[in-house]
Amino acid sequence: MRRFLVLALAVALLVPAGVGGVAADNHGPRIAHPNLGVRTAASGLVTPVSLAFLGAGDMLVTEKNTGKVQRIVGGALHSTVLDLAVNFASERGLLGMALHPQFPANPGVYLYWTESTTGADTNVLANTPLLGNRVDRFNWDGSTLTFDRNLVRIRALQEDAGQPARGNHNGGVIRFGPDGKLHVFVGDVGRRGQLQNLPCGPTATCPGPTVPDDQFGGPEPDNAHLTGVVLRLNDDGTTPADNPFAAAGAALGGEVGANIQKIFSYGHRNAIGMAFDPRSGNLWLAENGDDTFTELNRVLAGMNGGWVQIMGPVDRIAEYKAIETSSSRDPLAGNVYFGLQQLRWSPENIADTPEEALSRLFMLPGAHYRDPAFSWRYEVAPGGMGFMRGRGLGPQFDGDLFVGAARPLLAEGHLLRMKLTGNRREVAVDDPRLEDRVADNHHKFDGTESETLLFGEGFGVSTDIQTGPNGNLYVVSLTHGTVYEIFSTKRRS
Repeated sequence: MRRFLVLALAVALLVPAGVGGVAADNHGPRIAHPNLGVRTAASGLVTPVSLAFLGAGDMLVTEKNTGKVQRIVGGALHSTVLDLAVNFASERGLLGMALHPQFPANPGVYLYWTESTTGADTNVLANTPLLGNRVDRFNWDGSTLTFDRNLVRIRALQEDAGQPARGNHNGGVIRFGPDGKLHVFVGDVGRRGQLQNLPCGPTATCPGPTVPDDQFGGPEPDNAHLTGVVLRLNDDGTTPADNPFAAAGAALGGEVGANIQKIFSYGHRNAIGMAFDPRSGNLWLAENGDDTFTELNRVLAGMNGGWVQIMGPVDRIAEYKAIETSSSRDPLAGNVYFGLQQLRWSPENIADTPEEALSRLFMLPGAHYRDPAFSWRYEVAPGGMGFMRGRGLGPQFDGDLFVGAARPLLAEGHLLRMKLTGNRREVAVDDPRLEDRVADNHHKFDGTESETLLFGEGFGVSTDIQTGPNGNLYVVSLTHGTVYEIFSTKRRS
């Protein structure tokens, strides 16, 4: 997802803010199904990211760069219900939102955002605290949001010796699961420690002495290195006793032990797409690769996703290494593939065999590695994602998973439709080329072998996908400043 928001904002200046009615031209979104249309549900927003419905035709939308939570009623801006001072540099800002499962009886609205140290919105990389990413609970009184409490503070600052400052890989998507627990996705924030499967740190060889991840400590997951994870929290921010590493963390004790107890899964790179399957309750995550192996994961409690040692199926480790050490260039951005962004751990260190890669993983007691449910050989930059809940678009779409784009360059911002198997554990495919659950595309952002998955295009950078109270599918477009509504032309809506 490197540079995607910077590029997205540049593209936004060239794209109309909203398209009314059923889109039918090359400048607006298009749906590849004769019985479906797309129209604008809200427009004129500034870098919208996440969406939550208060009721039919009544929604809250977060704006990444302004720190505002906007209320939209009947398709028009009704009011600004909260305005936070955010650091919106790169992939920071007001990112995630979730309503309490018992909302509105419980008025909690949860936000993931990056704090500014200036008291105003800023895009200066240095103007955020070390633990500047935070998840807070606010209370809704029917017209405004009022701060209630902080749940967790997370690493934001990236100022590592020897390489440029960055502001990416913050993750930021938050979702309540069917268990009533809040799941928080945190990207790796450029760290290279134990939760990135480097047990002894970024420059050390294990077994042997450990080295710090950076000038702030590590490689163990202290407060400054609790990254590349899905956290699972109670609604008040406390740690559930049934988390997968609760016993391991308790045995270790201290700050690191307390953090380990919060972890649901780890070994992740970055994502802005996370959703719970309404039928099985399973958590799904669309994980961005660097130059190779975008992943779609069914995330189980205690999972180790493998990053940085593994991306994609472990039996493809040779391809992962070959591409990430290649002198080839990204055909769109022009940068050389070599690098993995962080100088502290070169891609030349990637293992040569699946057995070697698996042996290097940092395995907490009870952890397990599993290959992705689906992947793309070269990065395709997935964006927001969500499940279709119900038959509003037609029975054939009920329970399907829809994945957007974090780069608006493949089909001008594609939507993919992923069907699941009957047991809801795997991705179902119709194309015989995808029987191995890997789309063998030819370069970054190439759609080869994804043709049967393409559901729509022209949505720009889509950051959230939700089923609305009316049964239609809503897509938030950051670059278009728009919330789109996909509906059935055969059904009154």
